[in-house]
Amino acid sequence: MPTEDDIKNALKAVKYPGFSRDIVSFGLIKEISTSNGAVTVSMELTGSPEVGQQIKAESERALKNLPGVTAAFVQVKQKAGAPAGGQSPWAGQNKVPGIRHVIAIASGKGGVGKSTCSVNLACALTFLGHRVGLLDCDIYGPSIPLMMGVHERPTISEAEKLVPPSNYGVKLMSMGFLLEDDQPVIWRGPMIQKTIQQFVMAVDWGELDFLLVDLPPGTGDAQLSLCQIVPLDGGVIITTPQEASLGVVRKGIAMFEKVNVPILGLVENMSYFTTPNGERVEIFGHGGGRNEAARKDIPFLGEVPIFTEIREGGDAGHPVVVSGPSKPAGQAFIHIAEALKQRFS
Repeated sequence: MPTEDDIKNALKAVKYPGFSRDIVSFGLIKEISTSNGAVTVSMELTGSPEVGQQIKAESERALKNLPGVTAAFVQVKQKAGAPAGGQSPWAGQNKVPGIRHVIAIASGKGGVGKSTCSVNLACALTFLGHRVGLLDCDIYGPSIPLMMGVHERPTISEAEKLVPPSNYGVKLMSMGFLLEDDQPVIWRGPMIQKTIQQFVMAVDWGELDFLLVDLPPGTGDAQLSLCQIVPLDGGVIITTPQEASLGVVRKGIAMFEKVNVPILGLVENMSYFTTPNGERVEIFGHGGGRNEAARKDIPFLGEVPIFTEIREGGDAGHPVVVSGPSKPAGQAFIHIAEALKQRFS
């Protein structure tokens, strides 16, 4: 008989109608039991009965394809007070029109190069032929304008939406576009939530294949607000090899799990440094990210060595993927973008 993990993996093939996310990542599965070749799964959702019946049929079909399963029974319970119309699994969330996938880029702590990875991954996905947007949700310390070499203010469309500036083919939005130089943001949580909601819903993003969201470090208001506002397709975790970083990363992974956001993969930044004479120096250790991904059973998307060009490109507003896509530094991010893209194939 298949294990509970086998059953959940099979159900990940079932998407919630109208969404790119699966029913497992939405947290619909409540109980799983097996007996003599029969699998019984209990689910709970707020959608319409028609949605429930579609999920039931597709789930039973997926379960019957598992080796050793002779019968599959899926019980779908409508939550009390669920609206009659077809609703998403989270009543307060709305899909962003025109955007196929929304991906959060997160880290447990600061200083691991999360924004650097966000910028270069956005440019790498554009290099691979996709339409990409990058949203800077670090309200207190926005760095995307500097790294992408954009300092103009957004304009207003006829529909009274913010028109995001763009560079290198990537559409951008950041609090940094709305502030004077060195002006601090001194806000409490509710203001953060309102701003993030406006950046997601009141911006004319147009048609995008991917909207990458650069989150601030930690598990605070910005992260929770985003998870509540928009149905994320998943999160990418950035870490460095040393245990001090990995220990905090585990909290970030746990946060996404609690709000039912699937982890698309983990990236190890600052993996090692190669000296001019070819000697490899593992300044922060090496392999911690890959080992942690294996321990948590999440995909390892790749590693980014320490290259001077990466830092120089960020400071100059000219990401290394743009200035040298065929060089080792640029290729590191392009390989990770290819691995990320495959998660949606």
